[in-house]
Amino acid sequence: MDRVIYTALSGASAAMHRQQVLSHNLANVNTNGFRAELAAFRAVPLRGEGASTRVYSLEATAGHLDTPGTVSSTGRNLDVAAVGRAYFAIQGLDGTEAYTRAGSLQVSAQGLLVGHAGLPMLDDGGAPLNVPENARVSIASDGTVSAQVGNQPVQAIGRLKLVTPNDEVRLKRGDDGLFRSADGGPLPQDPAAQLADGMLEGSNVNAIEAMVGMISVARQYELHMRLLQTTEKSDQAASQLLSLNG
Repeated sequence: MDRVIYTALSGASAAMHRQQVLSHNLANVNTNGFRAELAAFRAVPLRGEGASTRVYSLEATAGHLDTPGTVSSTGRNLDVAAVGRAYFAIQGLDGTEAYTRAGSLQVSAQGLLVGHAGLPMLDDGGAPLNVPENARVSIASDGTVSAQVGNQPVQAIGRLKLVTPNDEVRLKRGDDGLFRSADGGPLPQDPAAQLADGMLEGSNVNAIEAMVGMISVARQYELHMRLLQTTEKSDQAASQLLSLNG
């Protein structure tokens, strides 16, 4: 009897976690550069004294979906989209170097080129980019940032740092929504990485797929609850029979 209860509760807990992941993805369907979070589980026998007769669901580290989102044209000179698997380098709230695909940039009141959540964008040397006052900013396909003040000549003020993770160097999403390397250290600049100016990459979340997944998970959770209710009724019936025989 307890094996049924343990299995049902374990499955219900896994379903609740997957529902949270799907709802989080759906809430960010319109977030620029968002990468859909993946949820995966595996069955693990519970080890202990005696035979391994209990199995529970253990969350497996699945990471995120790294397929590009839909790119749309905005015509805005500070909107940029990373090409391929490249990421922009940005300075996190903790001061560490982090990475994002969100490319809607602004010039802050302090004269810094900022991106996601108003965080400073980093140049190829790992430092924030300073923009001259009242300058018109343009960004080339290789990430070179240029500024023009009035009728003065256009001047290059730096180059956005672009990194490209691979099978050996993977990125992990943090609690702040930004990505970092597995060891937390900065990744090297990718000189071949490119971006498209006047473009923005949207979320790679498939809204229909997420909604269907949420419905499916809700039904799975309901089945687990029904199994617990059935187990409770069977336990009550067994108790009544034992009391009659006693």
